[in-house]
Amino acid sequence: MKKDTISVSLEAEKLRAIKKYMEKKEIDVQDELSEQLQKLYEKHVPVNVREYIDEKNEEESKAKTTRKVAKNTGAATSESTQQE
Repeated sequence: MKKDTISVSLEAEKLRAIKKYMEKKEIDVQDELSEQLQKLYEKHVPVNVREYIDEKNEEESKAKTTRKVAKNTGAATSESTQQE
């Protein structure tokens, strides 16, 4: 699935403090923010909409896999034909 980027403003001193104390606990700020966004998504997006999005993502993944397999198979077939 395509990803978007969001930007959030925070006072520089507060951000430095967050980074400092999270580093002490070996926690990545980016990972923590991603987890929080996932929680917001689950809290505010209705279940049926999330299910629809999940199904759509699965279909896209399957289509990509099928295209890759077809591409690889086609390349192998043409190579073996040329060798004969």
